[in-house]
Amino acid sequence: MIRILLAEDDQAMRTYLARALEKAGYDVVAVDRGTAALPHLEDGGFDLLLSDIVMPEMDGIELAQRCAEIAPGTKVMFITGFAGVTLRASREAPQAKVLSKPFHLRDLVMEVQRVFGLSEPVSL
Repeated sequence: MIRILLAEDDQAMRTYLARALEKAGYDVVAVDRGTAALPHLEDGGFDLLLSDIVMPEMDGIELAQRCAEIAPGTKVMFITGFAGVTLRASREAPQAKVLSKPFHLRDLVMEVQRVFGLSEPVSL
């Protein structure tokens, strides 16, 4: 089973995304900030880091850079509601997919599937 580490500071969004991904068949660990994600990355075993970009303490881009050092096999996907931040993410983490808010949950799940080369339809 694909394991996803979700870093999202907005509690409602974090719960919403985690439930949707779990319903789609993924194993999800959700944290409220980048600094809380680091120990999970150090423990290993995650296939994808799904991170908001704008968060307190450590933004998603810095978290992705640390992820590349700690767990280089972990893929990265960003979610953000800020267009300017999307450009920065594309420059500083070009291998990462950026999904701009607002998005439909189906779009999120489809992008996760694309990251792993999966094509099975999901029901949300």
